[in-house]
Amino acid sequence: MRVLVIGSGICGVTAALELHARGCEVTLVDPGPLPHPLAESTDISKIVRCDYGADEDYTLLGERALDGWRRWNAIWRTPRFHETGVTFLTRAPMQPGGFEHESFTLLARRGHHVERLDASAIASRFPAYLPGAYVDGYYHREGGWAESGAAVAQLVGDAIAAGVTLRGDRAIDRIVDDGALAGDELLPADAIAVCTGAWAAKLVPELTGHLRAVGQPVFHLQPTDRALFDPARFPVFGADISRTGYYGFPVNRDGIVKIANHGTGIELHPDDPRHVTAAQEATLRDFLRESFPALADAPIIGRRLCVYGDTRDAHFWLARHPQRPNLTVATGGSGHAFKFAPVLGELIADAVLGRANRFSHKFRWRTDLATAWSGDAARSS
Repeated sequence: MRVLVIGSGICGVTAALELHARGCEVTLVDPGPLPHPLAESTDISKIVRCDYGADEDYTLLGERALDGWRRWNAIWRTPRFHETGVTFLTRAPMQPGGFEHESFTLLARRGHHVERLDASAIASRFPAYLPGAYVDGYYHREGGWAESGAAVAQLVGDAIAAGVTLRGDRAIDRIVDDGALAGDELLPADAIAVCTGAWAAKLVPELTGHLRAVGQPVFHLQPTDRALFDPARFPVFGADISRTGYYGFPVNRDGIVKIANHGTGIELHPDDPRHVTAAQEATLRDFLRESFPALADAPIIGRRLCVYGDTRDAHFWLARHPQRPNLTVATGGSGHAFKFAPVLGELIADAVLGRANRFSHKFRWRTDLATAWSGDAARSS
């Protein structure tokens, strides 16, 4: 089977690798450059976690993905996954029904190494935090962060080495019955996987109204005291995330602490400028003063909008088109796709090849869904 995969972000490149491994003749097409600086799956880092409140499906996928990241680390010349552990802390005691409480409870039941922390433990173990600002939460040993742009580049190289054909200088204009058109060139295919993230509706207009692009502010800060933000003292964090939206990372080898927001964001259209606003920066500064005083006046050396491809229910959309069985759409990351990279290819390949799995119903084609837009359990509103 000749499969054309459109888009070489994290969904596209992992799908291409898996489809090739299953015996398909795969062409991966993208306008480039790779990784693209504006893509959802680029930047310097993404969280890798399986903390998903009471959602056992995503927790299970997270566990499988963690094993996959460890396998990739073992075979890549330069490991790209850093298992620093993750903290999810709260400004008030954890309560049943809350993201942190439900995550802690489910993870403990599944045998994870989760350690509950009170205000005293938080203050002694994580000195960058303002004492008393966070009074409850937990540390989860199994998790961390991945060098996202570097990981995409590695996977693209792996795909080429495996035998995937890469057309890294082609933008697809239209999908037709026997392939896709890039200008006047027909790229023939028996099956097509559209993996263009938040912009999938440009090629599959039926998704209009069921997929939207939302920009979330991301900041790269340069602390004066790097030791405060070393991974051992400042692991990946969610800071009362379902209320504040803020999460972040320990200092990297370049001396950067990245902090971003997982919240309502700003709805975007393809031609909109992608600028972090002064109001978003002011809100960040307020958060830093209340949480990490040593970063309150730290210079911001990088800003960007991370684009989410949101579905109405915040679940992936990994499904065949109901009227065009040779067309599959893989989108709807809703801000949480990258961490699942080691299992995404399998899920997308199953959809392309018409094979059901445990998650097929959850990630089905669902243009009948008329609910209001919602986020995952960790997303602030």
